[in-house]
Amino acid sequence: MRRQGRSVVSRLLPAALAAVLATPVGALAQGGDGYLFRRPTVQLLVRGGYALPRAESEIFAFTRQRLTVDKRDFYAGAIGGELDVRLSERVDLALGIGYAQSTARSEFRDWVDQDGLPIKQKTILSRLPVTAGMKVYLSDRGRRISRFAWVPYKWAPYVGAGAGWVHYRFEQDGDFIDFETLDVFSDIFTSSGTTPTAHVFAGLDMALGAQFVLSGEARYAWASTHMNGDFDGFDAIDLAGMQATIGIGVRF
Repeated sequence: MRRQGRSVVSRLLPAALAAVLATPVGALAQGGDGYLFRRPTVQLLVRGGYALPRAESEIFAFTRQRLTVDKRDFYAGAIGGELDVRLSERVDLALGIGYAQSTARSEFRDWVDQDGLPIKQKTILSRLPVTAGMKVYLSDRGRRISRFAWVPYKWAPYVGAGAGWVHYRFEQDGDFIDFETLDVFSDIFTSSGTTPTAHVFAGLDMALGAQFVLSGEARYAWASTHMNGDFDGFDAIDLAGMQATIGIGVRF
């Protein structure tokens, strides 16, 4: 059995190397450096970037009106992971999870405490989406040059759409005013929940050799849900927004 195993390897390696050496220079110039022994079927990505919530619902308008908070204060860094399973040469099933959280420090616009000091608080918005989608590449991602070698192309643009669930938490922590007595008090107000979400996206993969990839993506997601807890009575919170990320991935 050992002799047979060594003889199979001794036949495969020269054949693969010969196929690569026989590849026209122009074909290799179109792709990333190197090759794989088979077409990859899975891609694992880690992403980081920036999330820009739309923040257009009643709770955000109320917060901007009373506190020194601007829409841009809800922009935040975003991280995420993605597992892509190849269904065909140009179509992947994309499974993803992400997280973004902003912390806006503020004070009441028109009120101070009895000592003339600002009344301070912070507003936290976090979102954690778990999604599945279809990623469609606009061109082939590589080419098979023999039975034993697959060479990636340098660039691979894609578009896609997906859906899933997003968990959110909206929290205000600090000092507030009781407008009936004008007393200043400390408290924490929260609302949280999980709701469906849908998104569309477009991006570009750049091959970093045969196995690694650099990926840039822009995504827009839609979601909203009724508020609960201390914010029960407000209209649905707007969880829609844009996200731009850059990721590093590995192909298997």
